[in-house]
Amino acid sequence: MIIGHHLTQQENLKKAKKSGRHSGNLPVCYEIVTLSLEKKMAAELYPVSTQTNIPNSNGIVVTAASKKSIVQVTQTITTVTAATTQQNIKNNNVETTSWQTSHPTLRERNALMFNNELMADVHFIVGPPGESQKVPAHKYVLAVGSSVFGAMFYGDLAEGESEIHIPDVEPAAFLILLKYMYSDEIELEADTVLATLYAAKKYIVPALAKACVTFLETSLEAKNACVLLSQSRLFEEPELTQRCWEVIDAQAELALLSEGFCEIDRPTLEIILTRETLNIKEAVVFEAVLSWAVAECKRRGLAPTSRNKRSVLGKALYLVRVPSMTLQEFADGAAQSDILTLEETHKIFLWYTAANKPDLGFPLIRRKGLLPQRCHRFQSSAYRSNQWRYRGRCDSIQFAVDRRIFIAGLGLYGSSGGKAEYSVCIELKRQGAVLAQNLTTFVSDGSSSTFSVWFEHPVQVEQDTFYTVSAVLDGNELSYFGQEGMTEVQCGKVTFQFQCSSDSTNGTGVQGGQIPELVFYA
Repeated sequence: MIIGHHLTQQENLKKAKKSGRHSGNLPVCYEIVTLSLEKKMAAELYPVSTQTNIPNSNGIVVTAASKKSIVQVTQTITTVTAATTQQNIKNNNVETTSWQTSHPTLRERNALMFNNELMADVHFIVGPPGESQKVPAHKYVLAVGSSVFGAMFYGDLAEGESEIHIPDVEPAAFLILLKYMYSDEIELEADTVLATLYAAKKYIVPALAKACVTFLETSLEAKNACVLLSQSRLFEEPELTQRCWEVIDAQAELALLSEGFCEIDRPTLEIILTRETLNIKEAVVFEAVLSWAVAECKRRGLAPTSRNKRSVLGKALYLVRVPSMTLQEFADGAAQSDILTLEETHKIFLWYTAANKPDLGFPLIRRKGLLPQRCHRFQSSAYRSNQWRYRGRCDSIQFAVDRRIFIAGLGLYGSSGGKAEYSVCIELKRQGAVLAQNLTTFVSDGSSSTFSVWFEHPVQVEQDTFYTVSAVLDGNELSYFGQEGMTEVQCGKVTFQFQCSSDSTNGTGVQGGQIPELVFYA
C-alpha cells in the first residue's frame, strides 16, 4: 500500500511536469525581520574613565563602557512574512530566500537565534517580581554551553516546565550570558559586570566569569576597591581579591574615605580593619569607620545616634587601633566623637599620660603599613663647581613599568655646597594629563644622598604605558647630578624603562641629570 501510494505520487509529479503547470502548494519562503527595542537597566558600579578593549585568554574581545552608563539590551522580535517566490524561466526551478542561506556559518545562525522566539522551546522569567523580563531560549544551545542547563533540561531530574523563573539574576546580565552562549561574544559594561559575574558563576560558564574578572581588574581603583573586595570574597576569586588588597594597602586613605567603603558588609569591614599593611593614619581609619556606621544605620532604618552606631559596628569598633594615634589626633577626633563612652575616653587619656597605663579594649600596636621601594636609575653621582645648576627650570624623565605599581614620590639630589633648603614642585603626567602634583620643600645636608619628596597620595601607574615625572626646584643653584644612567632597571619584581622627556629644559635625560629615584609601592 505504501509503495503504491509512492508510485501514484511519482506519476502525478510526471504529469505536472509534462503539462508545464504546478500546484499552488509551493514551499513557502520566510524572511526574518528583526526590530531593535532598547530596554534600560540600572545596576550601578563605579566605572572606568576611558573605553577599553580587553582581549581574554580565548581571544574574545570585551568592550568596556567609557562612563557610568545605562545598559542597552537589544531585544529581537521576529516577524515572519511570506516572501515572493521567484521562478527561473529557463529550467522552471523555484528559487527561495531563507535566513539559513543568508547566514552561511553555524555561528551566524546560532547568533541569530539569540533572544529569538523562532523555534524557542523554553522561556525564562528573569529578575525580581515587578521588574522581570521574559526571555526565549533554546534548550539544546544552553545545555551545550552550561552543565547546569544540561542537567536542568536533559538530566535525571530534568525540568519539564516551559517557563523557568530566575528571580535572583538581573535581566541584562542574563542576556549577556545567553549572548555569549549563542555567539561567543562578550559585551560587558560597568553597570552590569558584577551581576554578569554572578550569572556566569551560577551557571558555570568559566570563560565569561574570567572575562568579568579581567574587566573588574582593569577598572579597579581606590574608590571601588573595597566594594570589589567584598564581591571577590563572595565569588571566591582569589586573584581579584589580591589585586584589591594591593590597591587598598597602597591607597588606603583614598579607599577608606570613598563612598564605596560605606557600602561594604560588616565582615568585609572587620577584615579591612585587621589589615596590618594599610598605609594610613589611624585617625583616618577611625573617621572612615564612623562614616560606615552612619551608612549602616540608614540601611537598617535607624537614627545615627551614638548608641545605634556602636550597635551596628559591634566588635569592629574595637579593631581600630586608637592608642596608636598621637595624643593630639585622639583629642581632636575620637575623644569628641561621642561614640566612645566616658570611661573609655578617660582610660585612653590615662594611657597616653600616666606611668601606670590602664588596660584598654583596643589594639595598642601601630600598623606596619607598606615599605616603599626605590628605583635608582644612575650608577654614580658627581658635582662640579660649574656643572649643574637649578634655575627654576624643569627636570623631567619618562618611564614605563611591566606591572601595575603606585608612585609615591621622587628622590632628588640636593646642594653640593653644604646644607640648603629647596622649594620644589613635582608632577606626574600621562599623555599630557596631570595625575598628581605637589608643591613642597625639602632640606639637603650637602651630601650626595637623595632626598624624598612625596605626592599627597600614591598614584596608580598601569603597565606598558609611558608616564612623565617632573621636578622644578628653586634654591641653592649648585647641586649633585647623576651619571651613567640606565635605560632599564630591575627593581624587585618590577622592570622600569626610561626615555628622555621633551618637557625637560634643564638638561636631565636618560644618561644623566636630576630625578635619580622613583619611590613606589608594589
